[in-house]
Amino acid sequence: MSLAAATNENLAQISNVLVYSAMAVYTLAFLAHIAEWVLGSRSKVGRTAAALTGTAAAAAPAVQVRGGQRAGATAVLDKPKVVTRSSTGARDVPDGPGAAGDDEKGDLYGRIAVSLTTLAFLIEAGGVVARALSVQRAPWGNMYEFSTTFSTVVVGAYLAFLLAKKNVRWLGLPLVTTVLLDLGVATTWLYTESDQLVPALDSYWLYIHVSTAIFCGAVFYLGAVATLLYLFRDTYEAKVARGEETGGFARSVLERLPSAASLDKFAYRINAAVFPLWTFTIIAGAIWAGDAWGRYWGWDAKEVWSFITWVAYAAYLHARATAGWKGRKASYVALIAFACWLFNYYGVNLFVNSLHGYSGVQ
Repeated sequence: MSLAAATNENLAQISNVLVYSAMAVYTLAFLAHIAEWVLGSRSKVGRTAAALTGTAAAAAPAVQVRGGQRAGATAVLDKPKVVTRSSTGARDVPDGPGAAGDDEKGDLYGRIAVSLTTLAFLIEAGGVVARALSVQRAPWGNMYEFSTTFSTVVVGAYLAFLLAKKNVRWLGLPLVTTVLLDLGVATTWLYTESDQLVPALDSYWLYIHVSTAIFCGAVFYLGAVATLLYLFRDTYEAKVARGEETGGFARSVLERLPSAASLDKFAYRINAAVFPLWTFTIIAGAIWAGDAWGRYWGWDAKEVWSFITWVAYAAYLHARATAGWKGRKASYVALIAFACWLFNYYGVNLFVNSLHGYSGVQ
């Protein structure tokens, strides 16, 4: 065995160790996020319900009292909440206090969770880079590599929003949970030994086409989580506005989330922003197919489902711009679109005969 081959095997082993180490740190981050939600104060969460029921205190604009200010303004010690229009159309609803419930202890655990998530991200990114160096190519030539790179990019996008001072820490718990599931499936059922590519994949288009597909999927995932939470939060807001009784889950979780309108706006904006890049991904794939197989489109299963996903997201964006299809109806379309993306990755690769079969488990 040559020295180069031994070095490659060593790098591949280092990559495996880093991925498993990242999973351990993600688990700690998951526990810290649980502590953030459980130990965060619930006493302040009731302000969201008060706002929904239209009490006078919640209806009054929140302003900070400065030295010498006289009566007539509402004294607020906490940071003022962003007020947006509820999708129910009934009243203005403030964003919830967040996972920590505006509690110092909950916020501490939340900060610990973000720090651990950042550490796990760096470790996993190191594993992806080591995998790439072990064979001197892009680290997404099969489903295992795609999964590890995908989860790395998802977490990276989440941390980028946090660095940009966006209030997205409510994404932390579902994000870390999903990443752990993704890595568990990748290491248990999808693992493939580090090896060279088949000739059809040995192209610079691998860097362009697949990298954009991974990034689009990561952002679509964030949009799907926001959309799902929007549906829960919107149902809760409508119940409270009608004066109906809500359960303990709603009081402890849903009241802490951003308002339904904020979640809906977040999901729409990131889906709309990444949709042109998904369009480019399909075009880049067609150009690569022309180089590799001598035709730009052959109705292969992967090509068809990529186009179906494009149509579904185009329908969602169109629905958002069409009267009568905003809110919940459009959100259902968005979730269907993301389900198409998931099937395009898992379903087509595992259960459908396709020219892209080499990207599956080897």
